[in-house]
Amino acid sequence: MEQKIAALVATQQDFFATGETRNYRFRIQQLKKLQAALNSYEQPLCEALWKDLHKSQEEAIMTELSIVGGEIRNHLSHLKSWMKRKRYATPLKMFPSSSYIVTEPLGNALIVAPWNYPVQLLLNPIVGAISAGCTAILKPSPYVPNVSAVLAEMIEKTFDEKYIAIVQGNRDVNAILFNQRFDIIFFTGSPALGKTVMQAAAKHLTPVVLELGGKSPCIVDKEADIAMAARRIAWGKTLNAGQTCIAPDYMLIHQSQKEKFVEAFKKALTQLHGNDIKQSQHFVRLVSKRAFERVAAYLNDGKIVAGGQTDADELYIEPTLLDEVSAESPVMQEEIFGPVLPMITFENDDEVIRFVTEREKPLAFYYFGNKKKALRILNRTSSGGACINDTIMHIANENIPFGGVGNSGMGNYHGKNSFKAFSHERSLVVTPTWIDLPFRYMPYKMFGFVKKFFL
Repeated sequence: MEQKIAALVATQQDFFATGETRNYRFRIQQLKKLQAALNSYEQPLCEALWKDLHKSQEEAIMTELSIVGGEIRNHLSHLKSWMKRKRYATPLKMFPSSSYIVTEPLGNALIVAPWNYPVQLLLNPIVGAISAGCTAILKPSPYVPNVSAVLAEMIEKTFDEKYIAIVQGNRDVNAILFNQRFDIIFFTGSPALGKTVMQAAAKHLTPVVLELGGKSPCIVDKEADIAMAARRIAWGKTLNAGQTCIAPDYMLIHQSQKEKFVEAFKKALTQLHGNDIKQSQHFVRLVSKRAFERVAAYLNDGKIVAGGQTDADELYIEPTLLDEVSAESPVMQEEIFGPVLPMITFENDDEVIRFVTEREKPLAFYYFGNKKKALRILNRTSSGGACINDTIMHIANENIPFGGVGNSGMGNYHGKNSFKAFSHERSLVVTPTWIDLPFRYMPYKMFGFVKKFFL
């Protein structure tokens, strides 16, 4: 496998060196090929997502395929303007030169995707790689074998492997890939694995985009519309059964709103998934027995006030709200990545700010309540992205960047930011030859005048 991967990397390096991927028409053609493939494989991908994750066709299209489709359309519409050489102001001291920024592709990319959104998180980055003019090796997750098999067929039928290739395997294959020399590594996964990727990338000083995760807080303040907050939090937490890197991970709720929220949350779950959530066609299962056991263990870390039912054979955990949770308990130490939501009460803003800032910077931050107060709290905290009176939805806008900060990641993408993630902005100064001012040359005649005028 190691020799095969090394040969594949070398083949892509040779193809990139031909310059063909830099051509605008080539990039547009490849984006359209990806678009056609996504449309052609919609049904097989939806069926595979159901087999691997019990993800309904509606949720598969909404959270996976439509996001990739929107990304492709955005790049097709704007790629020409993104690629254009852009002129920038030049100071008088550099007269008569002109200054520009030229974008160029970084080169050979490695894109490693996780299992929770296996279509979106593999194909969305490749849109950026194509539009930037890179070649790429894609590595899907082995934990969703049906989805990975369909993706492999789709990529292999759509692209020549010297341009875009797909490699299957487990962490041993990841280790082989990370040992190769790439021009950029784009990795989506846990903070722990992100550190491994960064360590491997350091050997070659390879730039990385790390889309990680963490414990994203959800604040419900005393001014919140409780019915609306409960509905949107329940939706955000049960989407993909909580196996979402930007899912609300824990709640800080104003003491005065706790009892009302519990009842509203139960009602919202029924509205979303019916009286028997286990029978819902729109409630995803945990990805593996190991994941089930880990998440189910969190049910012991507090008092269950909603949900709590499990079925190990079906890898099913009912959406669960936990009260009386200690900040030191396991459920508050690790990213949950499942449909369990611990709840801690607070009485003033300073408690919220202190609680959030004492922990690692999260990928997302959610606040329900007064907008003015929300902005004040956001100004004193940090996160990759944020929503006021909503959850999850900041990822849906391809016109704004998506990414982490600190422990939750580095770099961002979506829309133009995807193009920039796989590009290098190259500074260019163009100096004409019709005049050659003597001031900069030794022995620096008239230095006093130059110093007085320019410095």
